[in-house]
Amino acid sequence: MQQNSSVTEFILLGLTQDPLKQKMVFIIFLIFYMGTVVGNALIIVTIKFSRTLGSPMYFFLFYLSFADSCFSTSTAPRLIVDAISKKSIISYNECITQVFALHLFGCMEIFVLILMAVDHYVAICKPLRYPVIMSRQVCVILIVLAWIGSFIHSTAQIVLALRLPFCGPNLIDHYCCDLQPLLKLACMDTYMINLLLVSNSGAICSSSFVILMISYFVILHSLRNHSAEGRKKALSTCTSHIIVVILFFGPCIFIYARPPTTFPMDKMVAVFYTIGTPFLNPLIYTLRNAEVKNAMKKLWHVKIMTE
Repeated sequence: MQQNSSVTEFILLGLTQDPLKQKMVFIIFLIFYMGTVVGNALIIVTIKFSRTLGSPMYFFLFYLSFADSCFSTSTAPRLIVDAISKKSIISYNECITQVFALHLFGCMEIFVLILMAVDHYVAICKPLRYPVIMSRQVCVILIVLAWIGSFIHSTAQIVLALRLPFCGPNLIDHYCCDLQPLLKLACMDTYMINLLLVSNSGAICSSSFVILMISYFVILHSLRNHSAEGRKKALSTCTSHIIVVILFFGPCIFIYARPPTTFPMDKMVAVFYTIGTPFLNPLIYTLRNAEVKNAMKKLWHVKIMTE
C-alpha cells in the first residue's frame, strides 16, 4: 500500500494502561473470543451437516455466524495479545488491513441481517409464494450481492484512510485501527472525510436499522391473521432477530452516525459491537431456537455413536 505520510507504524493504547486491568482484559476477552469462535463454529457445522436445517433462514444464519467469527477475529486477537505486551505496535499496512477487514465483515453482517428480515417477511406475509421467492438460487444470488456490497463499502473506507496524511503523532487511543481514531492523528482538516464517513458507514447503519424496524413492524402487524401456534413460532423467531439487530445497530449508529466528536465511552461501545455482539449471537440463536438445539443434539449424538 502506498502511504500518504511519514509515519510507518502506530501505537495502540488499548482499553487501559493499568497493568492489573490489562491482565483482566486479557482473561475476559480471551474467554469472550474463544466463546465466539466455538459458538459460531458449532452453528456453522450444525447447519452444514444437518438435513433438517436446509431452509433459507438457516442458510443466512450460516453466513451470519461466519461473518460474526471473522468480524470478531479482525479485532479481538490483537486486543488480547496487546493486553499482555509491553508496547502495542501496529504497522501502517496492518492498520489499513484491519480497517478493511473490520468494515468488510461488519457490513456483511448488516446485509445478512437484512436478508434474514426479508426471509421472515416472505415466510410470514407471502407463505404460498415463499418457495418460489426464496429459492436456493435466489438466496445464493442475494449472498453474493451482499459480499459485493460489503467489498465496495470496505474499499471506500480504505480509499478514505489512504488519503489521510500522518506526519507526527502516532498514538491511537483505541484498541484497533478504524477511521475515527485515525482522523484524530491526520495532519489535515478532516471535516470532509468525516462527512464522507458519516454518509457511508453512518448512512448504512442508520438506514439499515430503520428498514429492519419497519419490516418487523409489518411482520408483527400481519401476525394478527395467523393461528395462535403460528403467531407463537413467528414471534419466537422474530424476537431473536430483533434482539440481535438492537444489540448490533445501537452501538454501530452511536459510533458512525454522528459529528466528528469523541467520547470517553467510545472504546467500550466499540467493544460491545465488535466483540460482545458476535459472542451473544450464537447464544441468542441457539437458546431461543428449538430446531437448532435439536439439530445439534442429533448431529453430535450421531458423531459420538459412530466413534
